[in-house]
Amino acid sequence: MEPRGVRVGLDPGDARIGVASCDPSGILATPVETVPRGEGDLDRIAAIADDLGAVLLYVGLPRSLGGGEGPAAGKVRAFTAELAVRVAPLPVRLVDERLSTVTAEGVLRDRGKKGKKRRAVVDQAAAVVILQNAIDTERTQGRPTGELVAAG
Repeated sequence: MEPRGVRVGLDPGDARIGVASCDPSGILATPVETVPRGEGDLDRIAAIADDLGAVLLYVGLPRSLGGGEGPAAGKVRAFTAELAVRVAPLPVRLVDERLSTVTAEGVLRDRGKKGKKRRAVVDQAAAVVILQNAIDTERTQGRPTGELVAAG
């Protein structure tokens, strides 16, 4: 059965982590904030999840178009392993995020966001794309999607 409650979506990059959340019914994902990578980033994400009363975190896993995993996916897996320990017992799931940043960039470009303004929100927009895809899949399957990350 699909979870009830707020889910949080994350788009971890080398410099920033885009954060999105959805309503408790899992209908619509919306941007929350962009967290700078580095000291305190896991604590900030844990605080956001706690403040929102999140029941689940989805983290975008970058894959190649063919479905393979490269160095970027390895970095995200390492980050997600640390995150799962930090937010335990809250479940953390990895979901395929192929093209989420490209999709987000296109949407922002279509809305007239340019240059620095677009870069400032593209991480949040990518997190929205990741989370929206995950909750749409949840609704179709009737259960959480992606790969559960063990906390420890």
